Amino acid sequence: MSSLIHTQLLRTILAASLLIVCLTAQAKVSPEEAARLGQDLTPMGAERAGNADRSIPAWSGKWLGLPPQLKYEGSGSPYPNPYAAEKPLFVITANNMQQYAANLTDGQQALLKRYPETFNIPVYASHRDFRFDQRLYDDIKKNALSAELINDGNDTHNAWAASPFPIPKSGSELMFNHTLAGRAYTEEANYQQSVVYSNKEQVQEQYNYKIYSVWSSPEKNQENANGVLTNFLITTLEPIRKKGEITVGHEFINPTSSPRQAWQYSPGQRRVRRAPTVGYDSPTGAGGFRVYDEDRLFNGAPDRYNWTLVGKREIYIPYHNYQIDDPSVSREQILATTGHINPQYMRYEKHRVWVLQADLKPSSRHIYAKRVLYLDEDTWAATLADNYDSRGQLWRTNMQTSVYAYEMQRYQARLGIYQDLIAGSYLVDRLLVDQKPAKLNASNFVDDDFTPGNLRKLGTR
Repeated sequence: MSSLIHTQLLRTILAASLLIVCLTAQAKVSPEEAARLGQDLTPMGAERAGNADRSIPAWSGKWLGLPPQLKYEGSGSPYPNPYAAEKPLFVITANNMQQYAANLTDGQQALLKRYPETFNIPVYASHRDFRFDQRLYDDIKKNALSAELINDGNDTHNAWAASPFPIPKSGSELMFNHTLAGRAYTEEANYQQSVVYSNKEQVQEQYNYKIYSVWSSPEKNQENANGVLTNFLITTLEPIRKKGEITVGHEFINPTSSPRQAWQYSPGQRRVRRAPTVGYDSPTGAGGFRVYDEDRLFNGAPDRYNWTLVGKREIYIPYHNYQIDDPSVSREQILATTGHINPQYMRYEKHRVWVLQADLKPSSRHIYAKRVLYLDEDTWAATLADNYDSRGQLWRTNMQTSVYAYEMQRYQARLGIYQDLIAGSYLVDRLLVDQKPAKLNASNFVDDDFTPGNLRKLGTR
């Protein structure tokens, strides 16, 4: 497919999505409400003030990029930990969990009960020291005044480059704040996925990721993005039987109206084929352990669920997880425990989170009948997720770690941890290969790098 034809196809898809009849647009916030951003609310929309007992501090935003006391070699090198000297304030265990139950999710309590001898939650001092780049703040302010929900709340309109609804009024707005948050505009890394089963057997897969977030790129806008959220090119490095498989494709800003497009190259057949349209609860990754729409705890089309904004809670969540990426920490150390990641390398802080509940529509199908996500108010990123089966039983509880990435002046998702409470197994996604961090905002990707035509060229090399 030529680049011109490919571009025309994307524009056609975008035009079709904008012609959807059900444009029941939901109201933007008023200029008076938007003026709260940067005042009693942070520029991201979080409460600026701390909590009553000061266990959550007021937002300071005193650091933009690298803190002055640290040294950093640049993108692709390990991040120095700004809180390396700190020790846990306390550790939550199965024995003392009732004392802290008001600040724990159902999934965290289930893990403490399921693994009383090995799982714990080391709680550190909470910090709100970092601020984001000004471009992100400007885009969020614009979105507050223009962004709308359309297509019965399943798509967005008049938003660009950042969370669309910094003062959310509904569950759908809250969900899109997570899925459309501003991220790195380029990411290049070798990542590993590891499944650890209850009998201690492991399945490993390794990939090279090249990701171009059109949504976050400073060179793109609504007019030239062609409706694309993210371009991706993923090459399998391990296991040997799958080595050389390449997938290229696009995720769209409105995934309900415009489903994912992808093409695959198989080295055995030496052919490029259109990949089947998959999403929702199709299994993916090492061992088929997780499903497509739980990358970063939730992504993709939201239309199979009714979304409810439950409210806010103060929860101990994974935060500033620099230690787990330390070059001195090996994959074997991280995966040393059965049923869950090694808690020795985790850090939790108390933060305010938005509680978002998704209930499966009666007419829809998904392996999860209910999902509860906990979104950090300072970043809009989901940090914890509890997923329930059709019987209402808590089945899987997932975590998303993060670090503040100095070179891009935003938080970056790190390990995705998916724990099956029934089977006693777990998956860790985005483990660093040889502890070499991703290169963020350092690659000169262009649209043509993510076309079927380029995939054919890569496959013949």
